Amino acid sequence: MKTQGWWTACKASMSMAAWVCTAALVMSASAMAEGGPAWAYPVADKEQPPAPDGNTKARVPNSALTYQLKEIDNLFEPPIWFPEHNVGMPRVVQYGAQPGVRACAACHLTSGQGHPESGHISGLSVNYFKRQIQDFRSGDRTDKVWMTAMARAMTDKDIEESAQWFAKIKPIPWVKVVEADTIPKSYFNKSRKRLAVPGGGTEPLGERIAEFPQEPERVLLRDPYAGFVAYVPKGSLAKGKELVTQGAGKTVMCIACHGADLKGVGDVPRIAGVSPLYTVRQMYAFKTGSRKGTYAAQMQPVTANLQDADITAIAAYLASLAP
Repeated sequence: MKTQGWWTACKASMSMAAWVCTAALVMSASAMAEGGPAWAYPVADKEQPPAPDGNTKARVPNSALTYQLKEIDNLFEPPIWFPEHNVGMPRVVQYGAQPGVRACAACHLTSGQGHPESGHISGLSVNYFKRQIQDFRSGDRTDKVWMTAMARAMTDKDIEESAQWFAKIKPIPWVKVVEADTIPKSYFNKSRKRLAVPGGGTEPLGERIAEFPQEPERVLLRDPYAGFVAYVPKGSLAKGKELVTQGAGKTVMCIACHGADLKGVGDVPRIAGVSPLYTVRQMYAFKTGSRKGTYAAQMQPVTANLQDADITAIAAYLASLAP
């Protein structure tokens, strides 16, 4: 069965009673710890639609492979839709290391692009990548879902191999940024992805950023080349550009450290073309001091005078740039 077929059938079978909003703006433990807005920390809704038949077969565009739906969310053997693109993939990336280390490709995808609830790791320098894992190990960075526990379970070999693997992957355009007043009514699925409810309708965006899959059926199948659309408040791109490129009297120009094109310099990471939700979370972690480790002290004064709207605007503008 083609991707569109199972997705359409799945939506058609959903009961509207399942779309009672039970998790909207529920503040997660991470949001409370980092002091950021709850909308930046996805939380799965308690009410979920009926699961499709796990034996249903599905494909993604341009792949010759077929997987059953029940195989898609196997975090120790996620789908590798394009093995020809992944020759020599390290075992920890493809399979993880049971019981404590899930496959890197399960969340960050074989492209390293990740989803809004995870992060972009393609093209990161080996040293930067390794330092982040060490920071998760030490508690200088925290992730209450996966990464803290996984970093502590990874061997030095796992870390080295995954760092080397993702460093050689070139980032690709991933986020389409759209200024808007309203967005589709939505919910968060069990994987914490924001999806439009089947009944349609819209709701005010307000001062949030909301990221949706551009092609939900592909994203849910962990297609490594299926990106997202980020709805951002109107006016945020111009405001974000001023803050990023000039500081606007509130902060330091981002190009001072991240490079003229904001694609990173040496061990300073790329911030162009990154999920705006991820950027928002990191900026609040720096601002509140919940993220420590190397270079974190340098980011605290950068974020100290930024208001909520400033951080939203910066994240929106950065996401709109080519990676």
